[in-house]
Amino acid sequence: MAPREFKRSERVAGELRRELAQLIQRELKDPAVGFVSVSDVEVSRDLSHAKVFVTVFDEAAAADSLRALNKAAGFLRRRLGQEMRMRSVPELNFQHDSSVETGQRMDQLIDKAVAADPRHESDEDQPHDGESEA
Repeated sequence: MAPREFKRSERVAGELRRELAQLIQRELKDPAVGFVSVSDVEVSRDLSHAKVFVTVFDEAAAADSLRALNKAAGFLRRRLGQEMRMRSVPELNFQHDSSVETGQRMDQLIDKAVAADPRHESDEDQPHDGESEA
């Protein structure tokens, strides 16, 4: 019985992610939401709660965006109930997904470290895989 429940919560999470992305884009008029993307949804096993992870493209506005989304959670939940065929729609809790920002910071740190490395040579100076220096 447990594997089926797990698969059901995954299916519900995927459908919630798709529907929420569309609803936020089409129907939320609050400018405080800003430009956000639903990156993941985790649904509890009993389908009563959903953590909705969002990427906020203006990092400075992340707190305002999350506040606005959590304020609109009731409206979004009602709209999900109209769009999805579920007996009950999970309670929504929006959380910031900082993985994109973390990845960008890591890229910047790597670029900075490579640029500061005195042993670093440009790609043109080094032979590529399969090529030999002639």
